[in-house]
Amino acid sequence: MGTRAAGEERRAKLVEAARKAMLEHGTKVRLNQVAKAAGVTSSAVLYHYPDLQDLLLDANRAGMERFYDARMRELQDIADPAERLVRTIRSGLPVDSNDADVRLLCELGGASARSTVYGALLTALYDRQVAMYQVILESGATHGVFTLSGPTLPIARNLVALEDAYGYRMMARHPTIDRAAATELILDYARLATGHPLPTGPQPTDPPSTAPDTAGP
Repeated sequence: MGTRAAGEERRAKLVEAARKAMLEHGTKVRLNQVAKAAGVTSSAVLYHYPDLQDLLLDANRAGMERFYDARMRELQDIADPAERLVRTIRSGLPVDSNDADVRLLCELGGASARSTVYGALLTALYDRQVAMYQVILESGATHGVFTLSGPTLPIARNLVALEDAYGYRMMARHPTIDRAAATELILDYARLATGHPLPTGPQPTDPPSTAPDTAGP
């Protein structure tokens, strides 16, 4: 049991090192760069991950967990569909322009045209997020909380697209779009789509980033 736990711990450290190396070198990161970030030899990396691509995929899945699985867990104890929608919109945006998880997703987006695997990962994340919003919208409509302007699918797709668009603006350091401004812009659309005022309250605690923060443009 101890040996297995130690192996899992070493793999987790390699995943974290791979994320750090990808933030520094991009999706074309090399084995020796991952090894350097982990403070081990290339052979040690290959012992746990004989195929570097498998390690990079695990590294990216770790970041994507925040934007679906963690959001679903956050909603479990919230009954009001309006509050669920507001909380979901807020949690889908970067913390700030140095958000490491979102920087990795931007890297994946740039590489997806060259990598069908990365493209499939991003598509799966998008589809899961759309489905997450659809559940909230349908629940609100069923309970008479929302008066939807149309079918849930296009509304949900637009909400995810707005998350992505304003998130990208934040990462590009737009001078007037921070997390609070981006949240309110998306809520403006959500109010029209749901017929609900969706009150704006204090910003919740920022979600933790699962990747190390590094300085960058």
